[in-house]
Amino acid sequence: MASGGALALFLCLTLLVMGNLFTAIPGGNFYGIFPHNTLALMFGAVFGFAVLSLSIGVRRFWRNVSPAQSPLPLKVSAALEATANVAQLKYLDGGHGEGCNNADDAFTLWRRRFHHFTFYGFMLCFAATGTATLYHFLLDWSAPYPVFSLPVMLGIFGGVGLLIGPTGLLWMNLRRNPEQGDAQQKPMDRGFIALLLLVSASGLALLAFRESAALGLLLALHLGLVMAFFLTMPYSKFAHGIFRSAALLKHAIEKRQPNPINAGSD
Repeated sequence: MASGGALALFLCLTLLVMGNLFTAIPGGNFYGIFPHNTLALMFGAVFGFAVLSLSIGVRRFWRNVSPAQSPLPLKVSAALEATANVAQLKYLDGGHGEGCNNADDAFTLWRRRFHHFTFYGFMLCFAATGTATLYHFLLDWSAPYPVFSLPVMLGIFGGVGLLIGPTGLLWMNLRRNPEQGDAQQKPMDRGFIALLLLVSASGLALLAFRESAALGLLLALHLGLVMAFFLTMPYSKFAHGIFRSAALLKHAIEKRQPNPINAGSD
């Protein structure tokens, strides 16, 4: 949260010095405030850092949980099974289909549902960015795009998902029984959820008011929050999704290996 606030403030002050903080631009063309190459360089570097950091972490994790002998081969069926388990968030059903405990001993599937909103909201927003990138470089069609264009619609649905999911997860976190989690982890968990909420809310606000004089201010806020999200991604709660996915893939691979001692047969 501190990183997001500091970066947003820095960008706001930059625009204030440039005289673009409260300037309406025809068509909501935010490239008139921050040129495309500047944004691509800034976020390309930050995103590359996040991918590199997570890749190194997952590689170390994989080596630590692998047997000392030759590595196990990756089979297509194992990759498909792990992908399906990730897409369904299978293991958030509690192992019995009734969900997890939260405020008391009662089981609930709401954690899984809110995770679904969050996961697919993020994936839709990522797809929106990828589609806009293809439009720009392959079709020579630069932003801003119409509301009913594919990148904008993907972003809207993804943004709504990232409002519903994190709001629900924050609500559950606030109601969680102290015995259900680590108290020292709560500030980081809640900070990450709040950052997701602010990224989504600022993005939707930017779309809604992109043709007003608030464009510069909202753009600076949104870009600062998004940059903070990617900078802290390898160290935030987001990383658990990457490592859980790797663990599911590892499990699917090991299931397909010979079992000479018949372990787990009972």
